[in-house]
Amino acid sequence: MAHSYLLEVGLEEMPAHVVTPSIQQLKTRVANYLTEERIDFEDIQAYSTPRRLALLISGLADKQPDVDESVKGPAKKIAQDADGNWTKAAIGFTRGQGATVDDIEFKEVKGVEYVYVEKHIQGKPVDEVLAGLNDVITAMNFPTLMRWGSFKLNFIRPIHWLVSLLDDQVVPFDILNVTAGRLTRGHRFLGHDVEIKSATDYVAALKDDFVIVDAAERKATIKDQIQAIVDQHNWVIDWDEELLEEVNNLVEWPTAFAGTFDQKYLELPEPVLITSMKDNQRFFCVRDHDGKLQPAFISVRNGNAVHLDNVIKGNERVLVPRLEDAKFFFDEDQKMTIDQYVDRLKNVSFHDQISSMYDKMARTKALANLLGQQLGLSDQELADLARAASIYKFDLTTQMVGEFAELQGIMGEIYAKRFGENEAVAAAVREHYMPISADGALPQTAVGAVLAIADKLDSIYSFFAVDMIPSGSNDPYALRRQAYGIVRMLADRKWHLNLLDFQASAKQAVEQATPALGLDYAKNADSVTDFFIDRLKQLFSLDHLRHDIVDAVTDTHVTDPAAIVEAAHVLDAHKDDADLKDQVEALTRVIRLATKGNLSEDDVKVDPSLFENPSEGQLDQAVQALIDAKEGRSLDQQFSALLELEPVISLYFEENMIMDKDEAVKNNRLSLLTILADQTAAFGNLDQLIVK
Repeated sequence: MAHSYLLEVGLEEMPAHVVTPSIQQLKTRVANYLTEERIDFEDIQAYSTPRRLALLISGLADKQPDVDESVKGPAKKIAQDADGNWTKAAIGFTRGQGATVDDIEFKEVKGVEYVYVEKHIQGKPVDEVLAGLNDVITAMNFPTLMRWGSFKLNFIRPIHWLVSLLDDQVVPFDILNVTAGRLTRGHRFLGHDVEIKSATDYVAALKDDFVIVDAAERKATIKDQIQAIVDQHNWVIDWDEELLEEVNNLVEWPTAFAGTFDQKYLELPEPVLITSMKDNQRFFCVRDHDGKLQPAFISVRNGNAVHLDNVIKGNERVLVPRLEDAKFFFDEDQKMTIDQYVDRLKNVSFHDQISSMYDKMARTKALANLLGQQLGLSDQELADLARAASIYKFDLTTQMVGEFAELQGIMGEIYAKRFGENEAVAAAVREHYMPISADGALPQTAVGAVLAIADKLDSIYSFFAVDMIPSGSNDPYALRRQAYGIVRMLADRKWHLNLLDFQASAKQAVEQATPALGLDYAKNADSVTDFFIDRLKQLFSLDHLRHDIVDAVTDTHVTDPAAIVEAAHVLDAHKDDADLKDQVEALTRVIRLATKGNLSEDDVKVDPSLFENPSEGQLDQAVQALIDAKEGRSLDQQFSALLELEPVISLYFEENMIMDKDEAVKNNRLSLLTILADQTAAFGNLDQLIVK
């Protein structure tokens, strides 16, 4: 018989951002537990609100299946002494299996006799297995934890009730002083305690008590209610999915409503208005059909429509001080100059072991100039870059960013324009923070991208210089994210930058521009390089590239991220070529022999007069033609040309003994192979490729 089972963990209100990952975690943990306990089930439906995490499991089996197994023990020579008596090893083995020595059988495995015991394990009933869910629940982890009372359990919030119903029967278990039963709680203000008669009654029973436990249904209800208000007022709404998710996890019984604010606040920049409403009040902004922001907002109440007018007035009243503060900050900030804000950065710490934010900008300016020249920016772009790098952190000392930290960069662009900076400089001030997440948007301007790379490189070089290198999961200054952003930007723009060489150049540039700062930018250079290679591997994993391709392109002396990314895509494009196996095997044989030869750079010389077979001249001519045509070819064309050498390489190996007794002939052949092997270096270590 198939059963239904309801599990609900009732809590104090959880932070909105924790609800969705927590219910997903609980679902995964319970599914894994049932699988490990050999309990079959058909489906698990997850439900969540700010006050509860619940699962409804359908199609549960009655019990674990019985198991018959043959358990192997010690070898016979260990299990019995010379007189045939059972040893302590045999007795201990059988006792551990719930058997006696009378149950022992001998079986031969590869010519050796071993002790075996046949066991029949009776499957536990499902309710006995479900009673162990308390350990599953208490093993959950969360970004923040708390304890309550005298209990030692760490959990996201105090647990107030538990529901555990197998069909219509309680499966009791305890967590701290809470015993699971059939009693849940309805809406905090509108509802009551609710007795669940049967597991499948859960959703309907709570809906009757003003709780929509299905998060997807609740979100759809919110969207429908908001859209109705938007249609009523002929507005347009930009759906902010992040805000919608947050609001959905703040309410159990949503009721949307609209409020208004004074027209004068529309004089504030849009990001300021939107941030004041979204981040502080969880309000949705609305526009007219021309895209103009309206003096109105939409919010969602956790309750019904009773006394909704009072709720609207209360929300309007709460919003006004936030907007007044924003207006005051905005007006006051414009009474100073950019230079004054920049000067204030001398008193803002970047890190107490490194420097002030003012000094960081000085280092970044030197880096940005070096980068801009290497990456081919125009004279005008270099001029804009120099100006942007001189001021790009200035908004950190404004009152607006002091109050709304999430507006850093955004206010910098707005203020820069108001203070007379050109569009390119203002945009770079905003874009230098990008990308702000692993998959965040990249800078759209070349000046902004170079400044973003320079700023992030300075952070990485600086922290590595003082031996504050991320390890394990410890990365308090988000250096991994910054390095990943650099890799993405270089690859996206196909900007070629040898990171190892650049670090040495950066050290010189910074020491010349800011001699008093005293940071050794070149310190831990190999660790910095490895740090970036790891970020490339992260990028490739998200692109779902084969592991052998990733291993090949990252097992290299090349430290140009854009080149490594391009090489990976070339290998990926050729991975299914019909003749790839023979072609790559020919090239890897060349590479291995060249490595084995270990000729110095000065010793690599090909003398045609030492050729003994026509195949040597053919390969020499083919390699020279490959090198001559290299400059005008794409990396994909270069790889195709390498693969096409397979017949010439194979003939060469058939006709020639590379390790010839004549030292001059041997070195001549190794020189030719070394030159050819060097042409494969752009693709990493081809020996890592798995070809079939």
